[in-house]
Amino acid sequence: MMKPSEPTPPAMVHNQASAIKELFTKNVIPSYGRFDIVLSHGSGSSVWSVTGQRYLDMGGGIAVCSLGHASGDITEALIEQSRKLVHISNLYYTEPQGRLARALVERIAPGKCFFANSGAEANEGLFKLARRFGNPEGRFEVLTAFNSFHGRTLAGLAATGQDKFRKGFEPITPGFRHIPFNDLAAAERALSPATAAILIEGVQGESGILPATPEYLLGLRKLCNEKNLLLLMDGVQCGHYRTGRFQSFQRILEGVPGGEGFLPDAISMAKSLGGGFPIGAFWVWEPYADILGPGTHATTFGGTPLACAVALKVLEVIERDGLAENVRKVGAFLEEELLRLSRTHPGVITAVRALGLMIGFELQPNLAAFAGSNQAASLQLVNRLHEAGLLTIPAGTQVVRLLPPLNLRIEEAREAIQIIESVISRLI
Repeated sequence: MMKPSEPTPPAMVHNQASAIKELFTKNVIPSYGRFDIVLSHGSGSSVWSVTGQRYLDMGGGIAVCSLGHASGDITEALIEQSRKLVHISNLYYTEPQGRLARALVERIAPGKCFFANSGAEANEGLFKLARRFGNPEGRFEVLTAFNSFHGRTLAGLAATGQDKFRKGFEPITPGFRHIPFNDLAAAERALSPATAAILIEGVQGESGILPATPEYLLGLRKLCNEKNLLLLMDGVQCGHYRTGRFQSFQRILEGVPGGEGFLPDAISMAKSLGGGFPIGAFWVWEPYADILGPGTHATTFGGTPLACAVALKVLEVIERDGLAENVRKVGAFLEEELLRLSRTHPGVITAVRALGLMIGFELQPNLAAFAGSNQAASLQLVNRLHEAGLLTIPAGTQVVRLLPPLNLRIEEAREAIQIIESVISRLI
């Protein structure tokens, strides 16, 4: 019997990056403005391109990779659960979903959770909750903030307080109006007989890291109580320990008189919840937890055993490794160092805003080094940081964001600052 021959080795690809980009050009809808980087693998806070270039990843998949890349803990959870049950419909009970719901409830307050697949879907659940809540009185309107971001679905676009995302998708879904962020008087003036809820982010991320003030949060809670409105919070980007507490409002209100009694009526979650595995959720406070009864909301893939097992493992590792404290320590270091850079390079950096590992630094307008391009300053700087081996995330035209893994080490944070300093020092 003839011995089977060994598989023929694949031909050497001399320009693998170009070949991969060509696959996208021919086969992938061009809805993303992609950077000219082709990644192949990662480990911890580092990723590598197909050409062998290492990058320190301070973007974390846009606040998603809470345990970094190629986490052994996540891999083990995936393998263990996939040997038992990957998917089953929500017509049945499974232990991982129940345990994850309990874990989230324990970190917030008595209530219940619904599981979806993304932050946009989680926010859709909040919109439906608001409409169901207000429906008996004919109320349906949700007030959201200017410069907010709540997802790319049609309702999410309507809720988002940035015109650039809605352009070309008119007519906009009705039922949403926008108010100035951190302006309690404006919120009160905007109320109408149709208003059912107010939705805000604890920290506006896409517009450049803008935290809510304690006074605003407490004032909105009082206003919603008085007017019988739901107070909803989008914790998709700013939640899951990114600020050093489970939810951003918990960090913002630390030590603030009256802050210990603050609680929104519902919170959306996603991103870091699964550490890179797709999962979204929303929690609803106990008095309203049964508004969405049987048949009112559903999703095929929400809360699968596999997704929930991973999310449970992420929570376990965050607790085991003390990552909430790490977020505070490393975040404080990055903030202090960026403030130092803003003092030594005031012609480049005009402001630094940070809460834990949700950090943004704002660039001076009209930088001479960027004058030769029509591209936003934030994008131009991000590209220069790429060339130096650092991944960051632009926000608007002037802000660069750092949203790294929660387990970022202090020496990695120091490396990031060194790279940023080396790049901005050449912009003078």
